[in-house]
Amino acid sequence: MQEHDATHIDTRCIHGGQEKCEVTGAVMPPIYTSSTYAQESPGVHKGYEYSRSHNVTRYSFERAIANLEGSGLSREQDTTNGGFAFSSGLAATATCLEMIDSGDCILAMDDMYGGTYRLLSRVRERSQGLRPIYIDMTNLDSVASTVKEHKPRMIWVESPTNPTLKVSDLEGIARIAEENGAIAVADNTFASPMLQRPLEAGMHVVMHSATKYLGGHSDVVGGALVTRDEEIAQRLRFLQNSIGSVMGPFDAYLCLRGVKTLAVRIQRHCENAMAIARMLENHPKVERVVYPGLESHPQHEVAARQMRLEGTPAFGGMITIFLKGGIDESRRFLETVSIFALAESLGGVESLIEHPAIMTHASVPAEARAKLGISDSLVRLSVGIERVDDLMADLERALDAV
Repeated sequence: MQEHDATHIDTRCIHGGQEKCEVTGAVMPPIYTSSTYAQESPGVHKGYEYSRSHNVTRYSFERAIANLEGSGLSREQDTTNGGFAFSSGLAATATCLEMIDSGDCILAMDDMYGGTYRLLSRVRERSQGLRPIYIDMTNLDSVASTVKEHKPRMIWVESPTNPTLKVSDLEGIARIAEENGAIAVADNTFASPMLQRPLEAGMHVVMHSATKYLGGHSDVVGGALVTRDEEIAQRLRFLQNSIGSVMGPFDAYLCLRGVKTLAVRIQRHCENAMAIARMLENHPKVERVVYPGLESHPQHEVAARQMRLEGTPAFGGMITIFLKGGIDESRRFLETVSIFALAESLGGVESLIEHPAIMTHASVPAEARAKLGISDSLVRLSVGIERVDDLMADLERALDAV
């Protein structure tokens, strides 16, 4: 299917950016494990030299995610339509950061995945001399004034954020970045391209931890970048090859397989999460529920405009709750659930639950966690696609034990 095909995104999940194998006619792209490729004469080959630089299976996944995110780049402009796959989400992030120079300022969302914070503040601030500034990007006036004062070369936003589920106006942030010559990057992991496509909102680059919703089965680690800008695509292609943290062929195969069921999975994730969020909002053991689909969410209107499925507002599978009590109550709750697995990560078909202050965001300093509201009573749920009645019963039973 060509990159400019106008078919529905549900169909593009299965066919977007893909071609049948020219040799065998295989419907699913084969796994090409060869590390090198024979050349007819020095420098004369079939477009493949070395697997770090070129791999057929990786190309298939890269073209698929570029198609879903709507990069708009043709094969002539970039061989994988502006899509790039990496060994992990952090490898994708680290490579993206190489587009800015030593000493540059990067404006970042104050609430973000703990690994991204660790990379910026504990690695690249030292090794690359980057100057990260963290602000609440739900306030566009604050974004505009901070950009004017500090002149960042890159703006990095998550929406919804991990773990407090803040939602930022992507169009507004992209406009501010464009007006000030900054590269606008959106981490779209929590929403996936089924719910929002940041490139269409004006962002220059979108990042995914492919480990999560794209892979969808908790059996692969990977990352992806997609750009709509031809010049940025050229830079990323150079950096991907130069740094070398590329996605392996088997991982690319698993991610591509996951993408093919993304549409049906995301629909079920959204339906289950909305039902569970409403149930938890009325539970006497729960202090507060944070879910973009609830009217009580501070950015509910922005989320309803920005996150959509089949033209209807849809809000993903992630829920954050604050239990009444503290660490003892949280431990008891987390130790009692059975269908929800107590584990890091998210976005798989199975439901997961975790404690960010101890687990995924332990690398964020305690003072910063407290400022963001990542307390001992905060619990993050990744709602899977099991029968929702069973998930509710599991949570009810665990809450009764608190």
